[in-house]
Amino acid sequence: MEDHFRAHPAARLFGPDGAEVPVAGAGGLIPADPPAQAIARALAAGQGFRIGGDGPAPDQGFETLTSGSTGQPRRIARSVASWTASFAVNARLFGIGPGRRLAVLGGSVHSLSLYGALEGACLGADVHVLAGLRPDRQAARLAASEVDTLYATPAQLRGLDRPLPGLRLVLVGGSKLDAALRAHLATLAPEAEIREFYGAAETSFITLADAETPEGSVGRPYPGVEIRVDAGEVRVRSPYLFTGYASDPGGAVWQDGWLSVGEMGRMEGGFLWLDGRKGRMVTVADQNVFPEAIEALMETLPGITRAAVLPEPDPRRGTVLYAVAMGDPAAEAAVLAHLRQVLGPLKAPRRILWRDDWPETAAGKTDFAALVRA
Repeated sequence: MEDHFRAHPAARLFGPDGAEVPVAGAGGLIPADPPAQAIARALAAGQGFRIGGDGPAPDQGFETLTSGSTGQPRRIARSVASWTASFAVNARLFGIGPGRRLAVLGGSVHSLSLYGALEGACLGADVHVLAGLRPDRQAARLAASEVDTLYATPAQLRGLDRPLPGLRLVLVGGSKLDAALRAHLATLAPEAEIREFYGAAETSFITLADAETPEGSVGRPYPGVEIRVDAGEVRVRSPYLFTGYASDPGGAVWQDGWLSVGEMGRMEGGFLWLDGRKGRMVTVADQNVFPEAIEALMETLPGITRAAVLPEPDPRRGTVLYAVAMGDPAAEAAVLAHLRQVLGPLKAPRRILWRDDWPETAAGKTDFAALVRA
């Protein structure tokens, strides 16, 4: 079993200024900044490592961090093989290797960005780490470096603002890619294949979507992944799973080798459909409600650019919902009326709190803890 990552002889690593960064350094607890240098040290590590975070670094394997969207980030313990196994799959699926120019937009502590950078380097691509640049400057660097492969989250993609004719492949993870953003990407990079994948820091890839994926589904199982649904709860078995939570050894929910991903959903026709996070499901007047479905609906409505749906206590129904949104407050009456019509009076949010900014985690996901504190 592989005990450390090995940069391909053809690989080159570049920082946000376009300067090449040598693969050198040691493992252990690696400072997160500068991000390209942190990734260079991870590639050079002949022992365990973690980039950023609190607590000791592992003696073997490596650790990543969760996004921390509902609390403090957790330390994810992994074997090197749990990532290199999917490197080989993606080399076959997408042709990632020598001659390709791959970029990541997030920092070295982001699991997705770290994965993309290490995959590119181990397969022999030129890897551009563009963390720390403004989105417009990231777009300029993507164009100037003629990047053809991009790993990014939807939050990172929203800031790109110029044509990127050299892009041929965009691998999108972290959250669902909405129709408006997909259309925006198609205008910026008309030759790019956009492939969404669903997964988590604990699981790596779970599903991969393509042109045949029905609207609303997150795709078919990624090669090597088995999925089963027990009483509505999605469970996964694959070679890409983490070892456990280094910061909470008893925190993972395993059952006979199957890992719960904390999502409720269903399999239909070979495709996975998600209802929402088990931990975010709320009960309103004895009805189970998934806030994610309401948020997705809200973000399709005029006047709403971002939305979050949160519970609050109610003496009659136990719990009711309210929304936090970014957009045009003048749209509130129309939005609430539409939600009541579509969802019914019990599931529809009672009110909307408007914000001029949107709190996000380091991974670009909505920071629900910050919204609740506001």
